[in-house]
Amino acid sequence: MRIQNFSFSELSISASEIEELMGFEPGQLPEPFPGLIEQALELAPKFCSILGGFQIFGNVCVHPESETIQIENQEFHPGKIVVTQLKEATKAAVFVCTAGAGISKLAKKAAEGNEMLAYVLDVTGSATVEKAAAALQEKIREEAAKEGQGITDAFSPGYCNWNVAEQHKLFSLLPSQFCGISLSDSSLMHPIKSVSGIAGIGTGCQQKGYQCNWCSDNQCIYGKIRRRKKAKKSL
Repeated sequence: MRIQNFSFSELSISASEIEELMGFEPGQLPEPFPGLIEQALELAPKFCSILGGFQIFGNVCVHPESETIQIENQEFHPGKIVVTQLKEATKAAVFVCTAGAGISKLAKKAAEGNEMLAYVLDVTGSATVEKAAAALQEKIREEAAKEGQGITDAFSPGYCNWNVAEQHKLFSLLPSQFCGISLSDSSLMHPIKSVSGIAGIGTGCQQKGYQCNWCSDNQCIYGKIRRRKKAKKSL
């Protein structure tokens, strides 16, 4: 088991990344958002408590025919997409990551007088936990590489048609309140700006990069960003 603290500065979150998550094209961000993003990036280091952790499990069994994955005493039903991507895995890293509760509390407080700043702070919290999860995935990749193995992309309940209710099975594999994250009966993580998931590990595993055709959520902001970038390249 490994727990990792991340400072806000080491994640190198840029104003352009916040801008992109807000759905704006580069250079097209209207006023007063540029100043609000600058303000949010100044405030975020004081209010983010970024923490991530993972545990690697051996003897993982992936069953393509039943579209299930067995990790310890838990059987997951993540669906065809996830099972296909993890089919070469013989181990799996179960992970969680959070930006902490502070950034969401700050956004809620800001909403009382400045809803636009509150929105930018909320997006900044999302960007923070996503980049922290990517940094944590790199730690997992380094651990796997020590044994000459690779890793898959990470997948989370609630995405790629994986029922979010299986979040409870995933959390059961980790210590209670791991990294300060708890789970509600409805599978909502607290703090809100948190992510969880699994990454497959094995000699035949590799990170392929996420493909939007894997997911049926047409409203996903990340999918919209990738489709926009793809469209630009085709011009």
